[in-house]
Amino acid sequence: MEPIQIAVIAALAAFIAGLLVFLVKSLLAPKRAENILKLIKQKKLSAAEKSAKQILAKDPKNYLVHYYLGKVYFAENRAELALMEYKTVNENAVFGDDIAEVPFRKDIASLYLKFNQEENALREFLLLTKLDPKNADAYYNAGKIYEKQNRTDAALSMFRKTAALDKRHAEAHASLALLLANEKQFDEAKKEIDLALSLNPEAYGNYYYLGKILKENKNYADAVKAFEKAQRSSEYRERSLIERGVCLMLAGRPDNALIDFARAIEQDKAGVKQETLHARYCMASCFETMRRIDKAIEQWEIIYKKNHAFRDVAAKLEKYKDVRTNDALKDYLTCPSGDFTALCEKIAQNALSFTVRRSDAAKWGCQIIASDRGGDWMNGRKQSYLLRFYRTSEALEDSVVRQALDDLKGANCSRAYIFSSSDFSRSARAFSENRQIELIGKEQLEQALKKSGIQ
Repeated sequence: MEPIQIAVIAALAAFIAGLLVFLVKSLLAPKRAENILKLIKQKKLSAAEKSAKQILAKDPKNYLVHYYLGKVYFAENRAELALMEYKTVNENAVFGDDIAEVPFRKDIASLYLKFNQEENALREFLLLTKLDPKNADAYYNAGKIYEKQNRTDAALSMFRKTAALDKRHAEAHASLALLLANEKQFDEAKKEIDLALSLNPEAYGNYYYLGKILKENKNYADAVKAFEKAQRSSEYRERSLIERGVCLMLAGRPDNALIDFARAIEQDKAGVKQETLHARYCMASCFETMRRIDKAIEQWEIIYKKNHAFRDVAAKLEKYKDVRTNDALKDYLTCPSGDFTALCEKIAQNALSFTVRRSDAAKWGCQIIASDRGGDWMNGRKQSYLLRFYRTSEALEDSVVRQALDDLKGANCSRAYIFSSSDFSRSARAFSENRQIELIGKEQLEQALKKSGIQ
Protein backbone atom coordinates (compact mmCIF):
# COMPACT_ATOMS: atom_id res chain seq x y z
CA MET A 1 0.00 0.00 0.00
CA GLU A 2 1.31 3.38 -0.98
CA PRO A 3 2.37 5.82 1.79
CA ILE A 4 -0.15 8.38 0.53
CA GLN A 5 -2.99 5.87 0.86
CA ILE A 6 -1.85 4.95 4.38
CA ALA A 7 -1.86 8.62 5.40
CA VAL A 8 -5.34 9.18 3.97
CA ILE A 9 -6.70 6.09 5.75
CA ALA A 10 -5.09 7.21 9.06
CA ALA A 11 -6.57 10.70 8.77
CA LEU A 12 -9.98 9.25 7.94
CA ALA A 13 -9.78 6.90 10.92
CA ALA A 14 -8.85 9.76 13.25
CA PHE A 15 -11.75 11.84 11.94
CA ILE A 16 -14.20 8.96 12.46
CA ALA A 17 -12.84 8.34 15.97
CA GLY A 18 -13.21 12.01 16.85
CA LEU A 19 -16.72 12.05 15.44
CA LEU A 20 -17.63 9.00 17.48
CA VAL A 21 -16.27 10.60 20.66
CA PHE A 22 -18.28 13.78 19.93
CA LEU A 23 -21.44 11.78 19.28
CA VAL A 24 -21.00 9.74 22.44
CA LYS A 25 -20.48 12.92 24.49
CA SER A 26 -23.46 14.55 22.86
CA LEU A 27 -25.61 11.55 23.67
CA LEU A 28 -24.31 11.23 27.21
CA ALA A 29 -24.38 14.95 28.14
CA PRO A 30 -28.16 15.24 28.33
CA LYS A 31 -28.29 12.01 30.31
CA ARG A 32 -25.67 13.32 32.74
CA ALA A 33 -27.62 16.61 33.09
CA GLU A 34 -30.81 14.59 33.54
CA ASN A 35 -29.08 12.66 36.28
CA ILE A 36 -28.41 15.95 38.14
CA LEU A 37 -32.13 16.75 38.03
CA LYS A 38 -32.92 13.29 39.44
CA LEU A 39 -30.47 13.87 42.29
CA ILE A 40 -32.12 17.22 43.05
CA LYS A 41 -35.55 15.58 43.16
CA GLN A 42 -34.15 12.93 45.48
CA LYS A 43 -32.73 15.76 47.66
CA LYS A 44 -29.21 14.45 47.14
CA LEU A 45 -27.98 18.00 46.75
CA SER A 46 -24.27 17.40 47.48
CA ALA A 47 -24.10 14.71 44.82
CA ALA A 48 -25.99 16.94 42.37
CA GLU A 49 -23.61 19.84 43.01
CA LYS A 50 -20.54 17.64 42.54
CA SER A 51 -21.86 16.19 39.29
CA ALA A 52 -22.78 19.63 37.92
CA LYS A 53 -19.36 21.06 38.69
CA GLN A 54 -17.65 18.10 36.99
CA ILE A 55 -19.63 18.71 33.81
CA LEU A 56 -19.05 22.47 33.86
CA ALA A 57 -15.31 21.97 34.33
CA LYS A 58 -15.25 20.34 30.89
CA ASP A 59 -18.18 22.19 29.33
CA PRO A 60 -18.55 25.67 30.90
CA LYS A 61 -21.16 26.71 28.31
CA ASN A 62 -23.62 24.02 29.29
CA TYR A 63 -26.32 26.41 30.48
CA LEU A 64 -28.75 23.64 31.37
CA VAL A 65 -26.23 22.42 33.95
CA HIS A 66 -25.73 26.01 35.15
CA TYR A 67 -29.49 26.11 35.68
CA TYR A 68 -29.48 22.85 37.65
CA LEU A 69 -26.54 24.03 39.74
CA GLY A 70 -28.51 27.21 40.46
CA LYS A 71 -31.46 25.04 41.57
CA VAL A 72 -29.13 23.17 43.94
CA TYR A 73 -27.93 26.40 45.51
CA PHE A 74 -31.52 27.67 45.65
CA ALA A 75 -32.61 24.54 47.52
CA GLU A 76 -29.68 24.91 49.94
CA ASN A 77 -30.55 28.60 50.62
CA ARG A 78 -27.21 29.67 49.21
CA ALA A 79 -28.93 32.60 47.56
CA GLU A 80 -25.90 34.54 46.37
CA LEU A 81 -24.47 31.55 44.48
CA ALA A 82 -27.91 30.66 43.13
CA LEU A 83 -28.36 34.18 41.75
CA MET A 84 -24.96 34.04 40.03
CA GLU A 85 -25.93 30.84 38.21
CA TYR A 86 -29.39 32.11 37.32
CA LYS A 87 -27.96 35.33 35.91
CA THR A 88 -25.57 33.29 33.75
CA VAL A 89 -28.53 31.31 32.44
CA ASN A 90 -30.62 34.43 31.91
CA GLU A 91 -27.87 36.08 29.84
CA ASN A 92 -27.04 33.07 27.63
CA ALA A 93 -29.64 30.31 27.59
CA VAL A 94 -32.43 29.71 25.10
CA PHE A 95 -35.59 28.90 27.04
CA GLY A 96 -37.69 25.99 25.90
CA ASP A 97 -38.32 22.38 26.82
CA ASP A 98 -35.11 21.93 28.84
CA ILE A 99 -35.37 25.21 30.75
CA ALA A 100 -38.99 26.17 31.37
CA GLU A 101 -39.12 29.96 31.49
CA VAL A 102 -42.02 30.52 33.92
CA PRO A 103 -40.55 28.62 36.94
CA PHE A 104 -37.14 30.13 36.13
CA ARG A 105 -38.59 33.67 36.24
CA LYS A 106 -40.33 32.94 39.56
CA ASP A 107 -37.07 31.75 41.11
CA ILE A 108 -34.86 34.58 39.87
CA ALA A 109 -37.45 37.19 40.89
CA SER A 110 -37.49 35.85 44.44
CA LEU A 111 -33.68 35.96 44.49
CA TYR A 112 -33.63 39.57 43.33
CA LEU A 113 -36.07 40.42 46.12
CA LYS A 114 -33.85 38.69 48.66
CA PHE A 115 -31.03 41.06 47.73
CA ASN A 116 -33.29 44.14 47.57
CA GLN A 117 -32.83 44.47 43.81
CA GLU A 118 -36.37 45.73 43.42
CA GLU A 119 -36.17 46.98 39.84
CA ASN A 120 -34.78 43.66 38.61
CA ALA A 121 -37.44 41.76 40.56
CA LEU A 122 -40.17 44.03 39.19
CA ARG A 123 -38.99 43.41 35.64
CA GLU A 124 -39.23 39.65 36.20
CA PHE A 125 -42.71 39.83 37.77
CA LEU A 126 -44.00 42.01 34.92
CA LEU A 127 -42.53 39.55 32.41
CA LEU A 128 -44.32 36.76 34.29
CA THR A 129 -47.64 38.57 33.84
CA LYS A 130 -47.03 38.36 30.05
CA LEU A 131 -45.78 34.76 30.04
CA ASP A 132 -48.45 33.54 32.44
CA PRO A 133 -51.34 36.07 32.41
CA LYS A 134 -53.40 34.03 34.88
CA ASN A 135 -50.65 34.05 37.50
CA ALA A 136 -52.24 36.15 40.26
CA ASP A 137 -49.11 36.09 42.43
CA ALA A 138 -47.05 37.77 39.71
CA TYR A 139 -49.42 40.75 39.70
CA TYR A 140 -49.47 40.78 43.51
CA ASN A 141 -45.67 40.78 43.85
CA ALA A 142 -45.35 43.53 41.25
CA GLY A 143 -47.93 45.50 43.23
CA LYS A 144 -45.96 45.12 46.48
CA ILE A 145 -42.87 46.58 44.79
CA TYR A 146 -44.87 49.48 43.37
CA GLU A 147 -46.33 50.04 46.84
CA LYS A 148 -42.86 50.17 48.38
CA GLN A 149 -41.79 52.68 45.72
CA ASN A 150 -44.84 54.86 46.53
CA ARG A 151 -46.20 54.32 43.02
CA THR A 152 -49.73 54.10 44.38
CA ASP A 153 -51.72 54.06 41.13
CA ALA A 154 -49.62 51.24 39.67
CA ALA A 155 -49.84 49.27 42.93
CA LEU A 156 -53.63 49.66 43.09
CA SER A 157 -53.92 48.45 39.49
CA MET A 158 -51.82 45.35 40.23
CA PHE A 159 -53.72 44.48 43.41
CA ARG A 160 -57.06 44.85 41.62
CA LYS A 161 -55.88 42.53 38.82
CA THR A 162 -54.73 40.04 41.47
CA ALA A 163 -58.14 40.09 43.15
CA ALA A 164 -59.89 39.77 39.78
CA LEU A 165 -57.84 36.66 38.92
CA ASP A 166 -58.11 35.15 42.39
CA LYS A 167 -61.06 36.44 44.38
CA ARG A 168 -59.80 34.49 47.41
CA HIS A 169 -56.35 36.16 47.43
CA ALA A 170 -56.57 37.53 50.98
CA GLU A 171 -53.20 39.32 50.84
CA ALA A 172 -54.24 41.28 47.75
CA HIS A 173 -57.45 42.43 49.42
CA ALA A 174 -55.48 43.45 52.53
CA SER A 175 -52.89 45.39 50.51
CA LEU A 176 -55.63 47.02 48.49
CA ALA A 177 -57.36 48.02 51.72
CA LEU A 178 -54.27 49.75 53.10
CA LEU A 179 -53.67 51.77 49.93
CA LEU A 180 -57.31 52.82 49.80
CA ALA A 181 -57.09 53.92 53.43
CA ASN A 182 -54.01 55.99 52.64
CA GLU A 183 -56.07 57.63 49.89
CA LYS A 184 -58.77 58.38 52.52
CA GLN A 185 -61.23 55.98 50.84
CA PHE A 186 -62.13 54.45 54.21
CA ASP A 187 -65.44 52.81 53.30
CA GLU A 188 -63.97 50.85 50.41
CA ALA A 189 -60.84 50.09 52.44
CA LYS A 190 -62.93 48.65 55.28
CA LYS A 191 -64.82 46.38 52.84
CA GLU A 192 -61.55 45.04 51.44
CA ILE A 193 -59.96 44.32 54.82
CA ASP A 194 -63.14 42.67 56.10
CA LEU A 195 -63.12 40.47 53.01
CA ALA A 196 -59.45 39.59 53.58
CA LEU A 197 -60.15 38.59 57.18
CA SER A 198 -63.20 36.55 56.21
CA LEU A 199 -61.11 34.66 53.66
CA ASN A 200 -58.39 33.88 56.17
CA PRO A 201 -59.24 34.71 59.82
CA GLU A 202 -55.97 33.18 61.00
CA ALA A 203 -53.82 35.42 58.78
CA TYR A 204 -52.98 37.64 61.73
CA GLY A 205 -50.88 39.90 59.54
CA ASN A 206 -54.13 41.19 58.04
CA TYR A 207 -55.06 42.61 61.43
CA TYR A 208 -52.02 44.83 60.98
CA TYR A 209 -53.66 46.31 57.88
CA LEU A 210 -56.96 46.65 59.74
CA GLY A 211 -55.13 48.52 62.49
CA LYS A 212 -53.51 50.85 59.94
CA ILE A 213 -56.92 51.63 58.42
CA LEU A 214 -58.45 52.33 61.84
CA LYS A 215 -55.45 54.46 62.78
CA GLU A 216 -55.77 56.49 59.56
CA ASN A 217 -59.41 57.05 60.50
CA LYS A 218 -58.27 58.18 63.99
CA ASN A 219 -60.12 55.28 65.64
CA TYR A 220 -57.22 54.64 68.02
CA ALA A 221 -59.05 52.42 70.53
CA ASP A 222 -60.05 49.81 67.91
CA ALA A 223 -56.69 50.18 66.14
CA VAL A 224 -54.91 49.22 69.38
CA LYS A 225 -57.02 46.03 69.56
CA ALA A 226 -56.26 45.15 65.93
CA PHE A 227 -52.51 45.63 66.40
CA GLU A 228 -52.71 43.45 69.51
CA LYS A 229 -54.06 40.57 67.37
CA ALA A 230 -51.51 41.26 64.62
CA GLN A 231 -48.69 40.53 67.08
CA ARG A 232 -49.52 36.81 66.76
CA SER A 233 -47.83 36.99 63.35
CA SER A 234 -44.04 36.78 63.72
CA GLU A 235 -43.65 38.71 60.46
CA TYR A 236 -45.73 41.64 61.68
CA ARG A 237 -44.97 41.52 65.41
CA GLU A 238 -42.40 44.33 65.56
CA ARG A 239 -44.32 46.64 63.24
CA SER A 240 -47.55 45.97 65.15
CA LEU A 241 -45.92 46.83 68.46
CA ILE A 242 -44.66 50.11 67.00
CA GLU A 243 -48.01 51.01 65.46
CA ARG A 244 -49.85 50.12 68.66
CA GLY A 245 -47.44 52.36 70.56
CA VAL A 246 -48.02 55.21 68.10
CA CYS A 247 -51.79 54.87 68.59
CA LEU A 248 -51.37 55.03 72.37
CA MET A 249 -49.10 58.04 71.98
CA LEU A 250 -51.64 59.83 69.76
CA ALA A 251 -54.35 58.98 72.29
CA GLY A 252 -52.36 60.78 74.99
CA ARG A 253 -51.02 57.68 76.76
CA PRO A 254 -47.24 57.99 76.34
CA ASP A 255 -46.46 55.83 79.40
CA ASN A 256 -48.25 52.86 77.84
CA ALA A 257 -46.74 53.61 74.43
CA LEU A 258 -43.22 53.38 75.87
CA ILE A 259 -43.86 49.76 76.88
CA ASP A 260 -44.74 48.78 73.31
CA PHE A 261 -41.77 50.64 71.82
CA ALA A 262 -39.43 48.88 74.26
CA ARG A 263 -40.91 45.48 73.31
CA ALA A 264 -40.50 46.32 69.61
CA ILE A 265 -36.83 47.18 70.12
CA GLU A 266 -36.29 43.85 71.87
CA GLN A 267 -37.40 42.02 68.71
CA ASP A 268 -34.22 43.13 66.89
CA LYS A 269 -31.14 42.04 68.83
CA ALA A 270 -28.74 43.71 66.35
CA GLY A 271 -30.71 46.94 66.57
CA VAL A 272 -30.08 47.99 62.97
CA LYS A 273 -33.45 47.47 61.25
CA GLN A 274 -35.28 50.58 60.09
CA GLU A 275 -38.31 49.48 62.14
CA THR A 276 -36.14 49.40 65.27
CA LEU A 277 -34.76 52.87 64.63
CA HIS A 278 -38.33 54.06 64.07
CA ALA A 279 -39.34 52.53 67.42
CA ARG A 280 -36.50 54.37 69.15
CA TYR A 281 -37.52 57.60 67.44
CA CYS A 282 -41.12 57.18 68.66
CA MET A 283 -39.82 56.38 72.14
CA ALA A 284 -37.80 59.61 72.08
CA SER A 285 -40.93 61.52 71.03
CA CYS A 286 -42.77 60.13 74.05
CA PHE A 287 -39.94 61.15 76.37
CA GLU A 288 -39.88 64.60 74.78
CA THR A 289 -43.63 64.98 75.33
CA MET A 290 -43.20 63.88 78.95
CA ARG A 291 -40.30 66.37 79.31
CA ARG A 292 -37.85 63.57 80.04
CA ILE A 293 -35.42 65.18 77.65
CA ASP A 294 -32.36 63.32 78.94
CA LYS A 295 -34.06 60.03 78.04
CA ALA A 296 -35.08 61.38 74.62
CA ILE A 297 -31.49 62.48 73.94
CA GLU A 298 -30.28 59.01 74.89
CA GLN A 299 -32.49 57.46 72.18
CA TRP A 300 -31.55 60.05 69.55
CA GLU A 301 -27.86 59.41 70.22
CA ILE A 302 -28.33 55.65 69.72
CA ILE A 303 -30.16 56.29 66.43
CA TYR A 304 -27.50 58.76 65.26
CA LYS A 305 -24.73 56.19 65.81
CA LYS A 306 -26.63 53.69 63.65
CA ASN A 307 -27.76 56.11 60.95
CA HIS A 308 -26.64 59.76 60.79
CA ALA A 309 -29.34 60.60 58.23
CA PHE A 310 -32.34 59.11 60.05
CA ARG A 311 -35.20 61.63 59.87
CA ASP A 312 -34.45 64.81 61.86
CA VAL A 313 -32.36 63.20 64.60
CA ALA A 314 -29.31 65.36 63.84
CA ALA A 315 -31.50 68.48 64.13
CA LYS A 316 -32.96 67.22 67.43
CA LEU A 317 -29.49 66.70 68.91
CA GLU A 318 -28.46 70.14 67.71
CA LYS A 319 -31.59 71.70 69.24
CA TYR A 320 -30.84 70.12 72.62
CA LYS A 321 -27.05 70.46 72.54
CA ASP A 322 -27.19 72.95 75.45
CA VAL A 323 -29.24 70.52 77.51
CA ARG A 324 -26.58 67.88 77.01
CA THR A 325 -23.97 70.15 78.61
CA ASN A 326 -26.06 72.44 80.85
CA ASP A 327 -27.40 70.69 83.95
CA ALA A 328 -29.49 73.69 85.01
CA LEU A 329 -31.35 73.79 81.69
CA LYS A 330 -31.76 70.03 81.85
CA ASP A 331 -33.38 70.36 85.28
CA TYR A 332 -35.67 73.09 83.96
CA LEU A 333 -36.85 70.79 81.17
CA THR A 334 -36.98 67.46 82.97
CA CYS A 335 -37.78 67.92 86.68
CA PRO A 336 -41.21 66.80 88.00
CA SER A 337 -44.05 69.31 88.14
CA GLY A 338 -43.70 70.10 91.87
CA ASP A 339 -39.95 70.62 91.63
CA PHE A 340 -40.44 72.72 88.51
CA THR A 341 -42.77 75.10 90.34
CA ALA A 342 -40.17 75.53 93.10
CA LEU A 343 -37.48 76.16 90.48
CA CYS A 344 -39.60 78.87 88.81
CA GLU A 345 -40.20 80.52 92.17
CA LYS A 346 -36.42 80.69 92.63
CA ILE A 347 -36.04 82.44 89.26
CA ALA A 348 -38.75 84.95 90.19
CA GLN A 349 -37.17 85.66 93.57
CA ASN A 350 -33.45 85.60 92.73
CA ALA A 351 -33.23 86.65 89.08
CA LEU A 352 -36.06 89.20 89.03
CA SER A 353 -36.12 90.16 92.75
CA PHE A 354 -39.86 89.58 93.03
CA THR A 355 -41.97 88.28 95.87
CA VAL A 356 -44.01 85.26 94.87
CA ARG A 357 -47.65 85.67 95.81
CA ARG A 358 -49.02 82.61 94.05
CA SER A 359 -47.67 79.79 91.88
CA ASP A 360 -49.61 77.16 89.89
CA ALA A 361 -48.54 74.21 87.78
CA ALA A 362 -49.90 74.22 84.24
CA LYS A 363 -49.91 71.75 81.37
CA TRP A 364 -47.33 73.83 79.56
CA GLY A 365 -45.23 74.66 82.64
CA CYS A 366 -45.86 77.06 85.51
CA GLN A 367 -47.60 80.39 86.19
CA ILE A 368 -46.61 82.78 88.97
CA ILE A 369 -48.23 85.97 90.23
CA ALA A 370 -45.49 88.09 91.80
CA SER A 371 -44.97 91.55 93.15
CA ASP A 372 -42.17 94.00 93.90
CA ARG A 373 -40.28 93.55 97.15
CA GLY A 374 -40.86 96.13 99.83
CA GLY A 375 -43.64 98.71 100.02
CA ASP A 376 -47.17 98.18 101.24
CA TRP A 377 -49.32 95.94 99.06
CA MET A 378 -52.52 96.80 100.93
CA ASN A 379 -52.02 100.47 100.10
CA GLY A 380 -51.47 99.65 96.44
CA ARG A 381 -47.85 100.67 96.37
CA LYS A 382 -46.64 97.43 94.81
CA GLN A 383 -46.74 96.47 91.17
CA SER A 384 -47.92 92.93 90.35
CA TYR A 385 -46.58 90.78 87.54
CA LEU A 386 -47.66 87.73 85.57
CA LEU A 387 -44.83 85.20 84.97
CA ARG A 388 -45.25 82.23 82.68
CA PHE A 389 -42.62 79.55 82.31
CA TYR A 390 -42.90 77.27 79.25
CA ARG A 391 -41.12 73.96 78.80
CA THR A 392 -41.08 73.38 75.06
CA SER A 393 -38.81 72.36 72.22
CA GLU A 394 -40.66 74.50 69.68
CA ALA A 395 -40.66 78.27 69.27
CA LEU A 396 -43.68 79.86 70.97
CA GLU A 397 -46.15 81.52 68.61
CA ASP A 398 -47.88 84.90 68.93
CA SER A 399 -51.06 83.16 70.19
CA VAL A 400 -49.22 82.47 73.48
CA VAL A 401 -48.29 86.14 73.79
CA ARG A 402 -51.82 87.31 72.96
CA GLN A 403 -53.29 84.98 75.58
CA ALA A 404 -50.86 86.28 78.22
CA LEU A 405 -51.83 89.87 77.36
CA ASP A 406 -55.53 89.03 77.79
CA ASP A 407 -54.88 87.26 81.11
CA LEU A 408 -52.70 90.12 82.29
CA LYS A 409 -55.71 92.40 82.61
CA GLY A 410 -57.83 89.78 84.37
CA ALA A 411 -55.08 89.19 86.95
CA ASN A 412 -54.70 92.94 87.62
CA CYS A 413 -51.02 92.75 86.69
CA SER A 414 -49.03 95.57 85.16
CA ARG A 415 -46.55 93.49 83.16
CA ALA A 416 -45.99 89.91 81.96
CA TYR A 417 -42.82 87.88 81.56
CA ILE A 418 -42.86 84.81 79.34
CA PHE A 419 -39.96 82.38 79.69
CA SER A 420 -39.29 79.80 76.93
CA SER A 421 -36.81 76.94 76.95
CA SER A 422 -36.73 77.30 73.17
CA ASP A 423 -37.45 80.67 71.53
CA PHE A 424 -40.25 82.77 70.07
CA SER A 425 -41.49 83.06 66.51
CA ARG A 426 -40.96 86.27 64.57
CA SER A 427 -44.67 87.09 64.80
CA ALA A 428 -44.60 86.59 68.59
CA ARG A 429 -41.70 89.00 68.99
CA ALA A 430 -43.33 91.51 66.66
CA PHE A 431 -46.58 91.40 68.64
CA SER A 432 -44.80 91.92 71.98
CA GLU A 433 -43.16 95.17 70.84
CA ASN A 434 -44.46 98.25 72.68
CA ARG A 435 -46.66 96.09 74.91
CA GLN A 436 -46.44 95.20 78.59
CA ILE A 437 -44.86 91.84 77.85
CA GLU A 438 -41.23 90.77 77.98
CA LEU A 439 -40.15 87.65 76.10
CA ILE A 440 -37.27 85.68 77.63
CA GLY A 441 -35.74 83.08 75.30
CA LYS A 442 -33.38 80.23 75.99
CA GLU A 443 -30.17 82.25 76.33
CA GLN A 444 -31.72 84.71 78.79
CA LEU A 445 -33.32 81.78 80.63
CA GLU A 446 -29.89 80.19 81.08
CA GLN A 447 -28.61 83.47 82.56
CA ALA A 448 -31.62 83.63 84.90
CA LEU A 449 -30.99 80.06 86.05
CA LYS A 450 -27.36 80.89 86.74
CA LYS A 451 -28.28 84.08 88.62
CA SER A 452 -30.77 82.08 90.68
CA GLY A 453 -28.02 79.74 91.81
CA ILE A 454 -29.46 76.76 89.91
CA GLN A 455 -26.51 74.66 88.70
